[in-house]
Amino acid sequence: MANSSILSKTHAVPASLSTTKKYKMKIAVWDTYVTKKDGTLMHFDILVPDDMNDTKLIFEHGQNYLAQKGQKGQALTSKECSLCHIEEATPEIKQSIEARGYSIIEMEGCN
Repeated sequence: MANSSILSKTHAVPASLSTTKKYKMKIAVWDTYVTKKDGTLMHFDILVPDDMNDTKLIFEHGQNYLAQKGQKGQALTSKECSLCHIEEATPEIKQSIEARGYSIIEMEGCN
């Protein structure tokens, strides 16, 4: 214990590694499995700010993505989409969420 307090007092965190709220964003990862029109399975994650709890809006984001993939009208409800975990966003995901409110990570069968 004494060693760790000595280290924390003698080793400052470099400014380049500083972690301020300005750069961090916590996101909720919604694991989503949708049956495509051809009967195959499509797996993707819908990423939203971690304080978003409006499932209707989250499902709308998923429906927008499905429409872009030619899968408009496929079922996307709590049966197909559920909260998986919370994590810190990468800079790219943070930028995407700030621009349109969500981001998508394609996992399987999305092409």
